[in-house]
Amino acid sequence: MIGEKKLIARLEKVLAQSKADETEIVFMGEESGLTRFANSAIHQNVHENSTKIYFRSVLGKKVGIASTTSLTASDLKQTLDASCAIASRLPENPNFPGLPKPAKYKNFDTFDQRTAKFSPRDRAKAVKKLVAVSDRKNFTMAGAFSTGSSEIAIVNSKGVRAYQPLTSASINMIAMSDTSSGYAAGLSRHVDEIDVVKLADIAVGKCDLSQNPLSIEPGNYEVILEPAAVASLLEWMNYIGLGAKSFQDKTSFLSGKIGRKVTSDKISIFDDAHDTKSMAFPFDLEGVPKKKIQFINKGIAKGVAYNSQLALKDKVKSTGHALSPDEAALGAMALNMVVGPGTVRRGKMIENVKKGILITRFHYINGFIDTPNAVLTGMTRDGTFLIEKGEIVGGLKNLRFTDAMLRSFGTAVALSKEQELVESWGGSIGCVKAPAMHLKRLKFTGKTEF
Repeated sequence: MIGEKKLIARLEKVLAQSKADETEIVFMGEESGLTRFANSAIHQNVHENSTKIYFRSVLGKKVGIASTTSLTASDLKQTLDASCAIASRLPENPNFPGLPKPAKYKNFDTFDQRTAKFSPRDRAKAVKKLVAVSDRKNFTMAGAFSTGSSEIAIVNSKGVRAYQPLTSASINMIAMSDTSSGYAAGLSRHVDEIDVVKLADIAVGKCDLSQNPLSIEPGNYEVILEPAAVASLLEWMNYIGLGAKSFQDKTSFLSGKIGRKVTSDKISIFDDAHDTKSMAFPFDLEGVPKKKIQFINKGIAKGVAYNSQLALKDKVKSTGHALSPDEAALGAMALNMVVGPGTVRRGKMIENVKKGILITRFHYINGFIDTPNAVLTGMTRDGTFLIEKGEIVGGLKNLRFTDAMLRSFGTAVALSKEQELVESWGGSIGCVKAPAMHLKRLKFTGKTEF
């Protein structure tokens, strides 16, 4: 960690040397440790200390971007000059709105000293505890435990000065028997909030319950999706349809549907980077304050995420969802996704299912089949169960689903009161906060022999 005063001063010194009309510098630094384990033993420990500094130089409406991993003065100046040279050789971007102006940001406490200092030995002790839980059943454990700290700073020639220090801790684990597996995971800015023994109990319990799984034929089934399964669906829906670029290109499933009912009224999906019980973060990666935005409110389509350039095209204000300069081609994207909670306890949801499937999580999801209809396909994994007459009767062999998500979400009858934080593509500046979800219909199109 460099620290706010020292880092901003260093970036300002480079900024003062720019000959461009407008200049922006984005700094992203991270120090993290990762402990991987398999067959109930640690097999890899990784430590990484990395930086990435992006320069965006503007000449009129020509915009050039260059980046470096070095903080030495000469390398920073060379990269600044490169971004300016690139801008001079590019055509004008008529939609470029100019760099953002200074703004005030919410004050969030996103740094935890204990998490930042969490050592490989500390992670090893945690792994030892969760392996002890699996040993009681003679199962094996595999997974990964990551802890670290980071800092993000943005300065520009218009006066933007944004800085935020961060910590994060995440763990995922899979308990395995000869015929089954069970999954659990945890995420927090505070490592002490992750109860590895509790999570191990969940993973082992799922593995135990799903031994010698049954097989059922593909078709339409009533389902209960646990938070990890809900989150993986939402990440893909976010990627293909909740940003302004796909909305403007009319490839989004929300294009032409604002103000219309698109799901069950049980469903509310929004982005809230101000939620301090989640992975809060105050600004986007061009220094615009993040705003809470509704995508779907009680089943009604409401809007999408914007950065400055996409907002100009639609004559609205940025919602504070710009990505880093190297990912700018993706447009704007929500990183703090939330599915609003329901009113039912998770333990009670199963009782309302006559015949259906409980799904712990999905993997290998593909969302590019039919984006205007939000068609996704993927596989169940690490805890798929048959429900009959309100009770889990055993594990199921994994199934492939293929369905239009708005149609499936249109059959939602209940969401749980409880929500969980699920690690997402946003890394340390985002996550998905999701409840369990009870759908009357999800279409399964294939089955496996395991």
